[in-house]
Amino acid sequence: MPYDGRLLAGVTVLMAVVEAGAMARAGEALGLSPSGVGRAIARLEARVGVRLLDRTTRSMRLTDEGRRFYQRVAPHLEGIEAAAIEASGARAAVRGRLRVNVDPFFSRVVLAPHIAGFLARYPDIAVELIMRDSVGDLIADGFDMAVRFGDPPEGSFVARKLVETRILTVASPAYLAARGRPRHPAELADHACIDFWDAAHRTAYDWEFRRDGQVLPVQIKARLLTSDSGTLLEACQAGAGVAQILQLGTEDLIARGALVEIFPDWNGEVFPLHAIYPSGPHRAAKIGAFADFCREAIAHAAAR
Repeated sequence: MPYDGRLLAGVTVLMAVVEAGAMARAGEALGLSPSGVGRAIARLEARVGVRLLDRTTRSMRLTDEGRRFYQRVAPHLEGIEAAAIEASGARAAVRGRLRVNVDPFFSRVVLAPHIAGFLARYPDIAVELIMRDSVGDLIADGFDMAVRFGDPPEGSFVARKLVETRILTVASPAYLAARGRPRHPAELADHACIDFWDAAHRTAYDWEFRRDGQVLPVQIKARLLTSDSGTLLEACQAGAGVAQILQLGTEDLIARGALVEIFPDWNGEVFPLHAIYPSGPHRAAKIGAFADFCREAIAHAAAR
């Protein structure tokens, strides 16, 4: 039997009549006139092809077919009501499974040190942090939200900027001792560089430098190309070459001298981080709670 909304509406009216014991009382509960209730029951009977209620001016009772029908559908309507109550509670309670499409670098360097605190704060939630090359289709891929660097994708998304972070050009002290420190970005043409592969766009990142509104693109010679930010950081610390990194989450490497920022006067390029959700008027509390947690983790990372 094909589903339509009128069938469910008719079943709802039948349930109200049975529970109220009279069409008039059921109509009061539903905001319908007694004749409107009668028409709804008649449409339902025509839809299912069997009489469900025996009605007279003085009495009303379920037919045998109506009783069997009522016994079958009542548990399902109760389940729908329970699901609605649970779903509405999710708007206020942080609970259930939260599946996040997250940038690998942000997850490893910023979120991982603090995720235990988030789980302790919300004991009724289970978090899945899934690393992907791009946002993709959040709904089709089963994600509640995404946390990604760069401009948000076009389409039916809602994006909230969490932070902007600078792009720093760095090298290890050992590399600079061996190769010398370049004084201007243009001198990178004579240096070994480590570039990052943007898997989503299937290309290496272009290097550019910004200062006081001036944009300076630079062609580099990448002796090492990687799509993993962890590998890039480790290789740069080991002296493999000059790299461009996000300031967010790497401040401690520079503070303790593991990496040296080469062009502090050319670090005007910034990269945004967004929390991205499917569009819609209702958003579960777990999504807002995780976005707030990301902001807290960012603040901790910046304070290190």
